[in-house]
Amino acid sequence: MKIEPYTHHHLDAVVRLSLRAWTPVFESIQKAMNAEAYLAFYPDHWRVSQEKAVEEVCSAEDIHVWVAIDSDAPVGFVAVKLNTETTMGEIYMVAVDPDFQGIGMGTALTTFALEWMKESGMSVGMVETGGDPGHAPARHLYEKVGFDPFPVARYFKKL
Repeated sequence: MKIEPYTHHHLDAVVRLSLRAWTPVFESIQKAMNAEAYLAFYPDHWRVSQEKAVEEVCSAEDIHVWVAIDSDAPVGFVAVKLNTETTMGEIYMVAVDPDFQGIGMGTALTTFALEWMKESGMSVGMVETGGDPGHAPARHLYEKVGFDPFPVARYFKKL
């Protein structure tokens, strides 16, 4: 496995692996969230909004993206945003194809991102994730690489 800078030719594979990786996450969110609020967030289906979100992240000028490559194919990616005023780097998005989960790919991508943040002059790294069961693997990964959780309460109500 190697990690290389994202280029536009990676886009289709990155979108596909992200949607595969996030399927159990969104199933969990749907179970945990108020049904009306969930439908308001994802009226066309979560896959539509997440595909658009990945495409936007991959094309954003202020976000840096790298792709994990195995056998010449993308199997994961990480996106990082830097805030030079606060010297905080944010892991904005990360996903690993389900066929490659559990073998250290997420750890490698996250560690790579943290090292790059530090080399770029950041003093703090940050990542957000959900508290629902579907995000448990992400929380485990982030704690494994040294992140400390900060409790946040986020409430939703359909208007």
